[in-house]
Amino acid sequence: MRDLTKLFSVAGKRALVTGGSSGIGRMIAEALAMGGADVAIVSRKADRCAAVADEINALGHPGRVTGFGGDVGSEAAILALAERVRAGGARLDILVNNAGISWGAPYESFPHAQWERVLAVNVAGAFTLTRELTPLLAAAASPGDPARIVNIGSVMGTVPVTEGAYSYTMSKAAMHHMTRVLAGELAARHITCNALAPGPFASRMTAFATGTEDGAARVGRNVPLGRIGQADDLAGAVLYLCSRAGAYVSGAILPLDGGMSAQAPIDLFANTLEP
Repeated sequence: MRDLTKLFSVAGKRALVTGGSSGIGRMIAEALAMGGADVAIVSRKADRCAAVADEINALGHPGRVTGFGGDVGSEAAILALAERVRAGGARLDILVNNAGISWGAPYESFPHAQWERVLAVNVAGAFTLTRELTPLLAAAASPGDPARIVNIGSVMGTVPVTEGAYSYTMSKAAMHHMTRVLAGELAARHITCNALAPGPFASRMTAFATGTEDGAARVGRNVPLGRIGQADDLAGAVLYLCSRAGAYVSGAILPLDGGMSAQAPIDLFANTLEP
């Protein structure tokens, strides 16, 4: 008889979550710890990562979380991060490329420099880190239990909603395409690659609009299902993709957007702020 708890378990898995100290990254880290994984979270703020790891561990989940500093904004920083991960063990079961940045400005004045900066982190950083860690992922992989890459895209990379965040939205579209490319590239090594395309969740990036209960409700009214995303929404999706339940899924862009990709609003945040 199949055991449902084992079907969605990630017990004993070793995971890395970039940008894991806040927002969606933190939600994903806690979900993997709930499932029994040994999770490392990294961001540019090492102290913050260590504090968040302690906060999650205090909740008593079966998995454990550690936190340390790491950056995906330059090649040198990525190579240093990869070396730190290699030093921690010869295998990696799950890589979550979540670290990302954004910039907003009117079309007429959108700065060229923010294309370079945003694409360097959101696209090139994720690609180069994945490339560097592929040997560890391959070492953990088997035909029946592949290693997993989960890229964090966005509904704004799926539907033409920009609201001034031109480089961000297009970087997320690139992330979705990279996901499909890597799914094909790495399949022979028994590594799956999928992406989540979240709609609005509470995070530092969306705090200007979702940082209050009233603000979150206003944004939620622009979502077909009438609310912003919650931690459990992410947890279910991540545990599905990273457990035995999702072992046969690769190259998928999973909408996690309350129906936005099927019924996209013209605006997401613009009409939610106080005048």
